[in-house]
Amino acid sequence: MTTPPMPVSLPTRKPASRGLRMARVIMALTLREMSSRYGRSPGGYIWAILEPLGGIFVMALGFSLLVRSPPLGTSFLLFYASGFTAFNLYQGISNTVARAIAFSKQLLSYPAVSWLDAILARFILNSLTGIMVGYITIVSILVITGERPNLDVGPLIEGLLLTLLLGLSVGTLNCALMGVISVWDQIWSIATRPLFIISGVFFLYDTLPQTIQDILWFNPLLHIVGLMHMGFYPTYHPVHISPLYVIMVSLGMLFLGLVLLGRYHRDILNR
Repeated sequence: MTTPPMPVSLPTRKPASRGLRMARVIMALTLREMSSRYGRSPGGYIWAILEPLGGIFVMALGFSLLVRSPPLGTSFLLFYASGFTAFNLYQGISNTVARAIAFSKQLLSYPAVSWLDAILARFILNSLTGIMVGYITIVSILVITGERPNLDVGPLIEGLLLTLLLGLSVGTLNCALMGVISVWDQIWSIATRPLFIISGVFFLYDTLPQTIQDILWFNPLLHIVGLMHMGFYPTYHPVHISPLYVIMVSLGMLFLGLVLLGRYHRDILNR
């Protein structure tokens, strides 16, 4: 009598952890956006660099014709670029994160993909792209002008981190509001049109009349741009900058945006 063979148990594959699955989804969404945004046009990433660089040159040339010397230093290009790079990074992150659900709406019908994945993917890609573009822009201007600023790295890093936080917060809140209020995109576009002018990109907060200072102080970008100016011009010591204010405003908007998306994301997807 033969003994029946023992059953062979095949090794079972452990399911990937939730964090690993989320990381894979975010990576896939990031690669998809890279392909769709930069892979279909001639030049790809080159235009992402040339566009802000060209804008800086045009604006700096215009201001140099109107004013003899910049508010700080001797180079209009460097002064303007030191504030514009932070503003441009904020704009890029907030605008793209605000449209994250609309951009990935078809993919969000799959259970493995969540609205949070879409937001984080856009935030990561545009943060890395914006930082790279800003770095190349500043280095190019330093090479062209021959300037050798004595950089203070502390305010630069602080300003960069606050820019990322503010861009994510505003973008997340607008992502929810654009999905809930159909005309919010147009309202926000009109309301923030003067933002570039009132954020201290081409002027110093300290030189304004006190009445205007009391109003503009509540603009978080004014504090961030001031930090960037401190980093490029260590002799500049503004007293109006409050990183804590920027953090509190950003966290408040981020919390509200996450709550609204958690409550209404299904309604937004079904619209």
